[in-house]
Amino acid sequence: MLIRELVRRFLIRQVDCGNRVTVLRALSVKPQPKSDLAEFREVFSKAKHIAIITGAGVSAESGLPTFRAASGHWRKWKTQDLATPQAFSRNSSLVWEFYHYWRELALKAKPSAVHLAIAECEARLRQQGRAVVVITQNTDELHRRAGSKHILEVHGSVFRTRCLSCGDVDVNHNSPICAALEGKGDSDPNCPDADIPVGNLPRCDEGGCDGLLRPDVIWFGETLDSHVLTKVEKELDACDLCLLVGTASVVFPAAMFAPQVASRGVPVAEFNIRPCSSTSPSTFYFQGPCAETIPLALAPHQSEPM
Repeated sequence: MLIRELVRRFLIRQVDCGNRVTVLRALSVKPQPKSDLAEFREVFSKAKHIAIITGAGVSAESGLPTFRAASGHWRKWKTQDLATPQAFSRNSSLVWEFYHYWRELALKAKPSAVHLAIAECEARLRQQGRAVVVITQNTDELHRRAGSKHILEVHGSVFRTRCLSCGDVDVNHNSPICAALEGKGDSDPNCPDADIPVGNLPRCDEGGCDGLLRPDVIWFGETLDSHVLTKVEKELDACDLCLLVGTASVVFPAAMFAPQVASRGVPVAEFNIRPCSSTSPSTFYFQGPCAETIPLALAPHQSEPM
């Protein structure tokens, strides 16, 4: 429903001007994004409702690997091949080894300058009656640990579990999550798989259920939580400034979030270490490490009340 609505609002109405080639040509001749930080900060100082969409590049600033990248591997496996319902059904032990490795990395990681700047910005603007929402594709909870309060986790969290039997969702920060995974999960390609019996993998303790638990994250091939998407849609419709931080915005439906905002004429500012894409919907584009650009962009403006 969300993707159909976004496509209708952003692309379909443009087809009246011609065929699909005409649409693509129209998009390709859009003005290049600006890189004037002073101009962005003027826009930022007037915004009342800011949506900040974050991706793997933000977690990378904390030293976490960008597993969704094409080069992302764990042992000999492409992570896209592990993060699926089919992989969990075939080899729950292997998938839990990978997520145990990922959970342990995330537990040891510290919020970066990006996480802290966003959290500080949210707290400061809240006192001014202005709103900041973090819409994150990351599952590591580093935004939460940095102090952000208004967070929508579109891909879930590795620190929540979901029971395959009773459906119970629970928060779990245990290290390790179960005794059988202690010392497991080494990413060395030569490390043998643990082959843990399914009965020793994380199990549900809700009312004696004892069902097999899985990470409460969105895997490839699964649909996003409709309740979360409804909240995201409301925030994107309400925002008067949108920031894309450390995300290539290629995974759907998140890939349509910024175009949805831009289609209303709302400024979009992108912060990424990669060069600007020719199809970027952004008004502003700031290339470089987000840990350097975001603190400058979100610092208190001289016009803000002290």
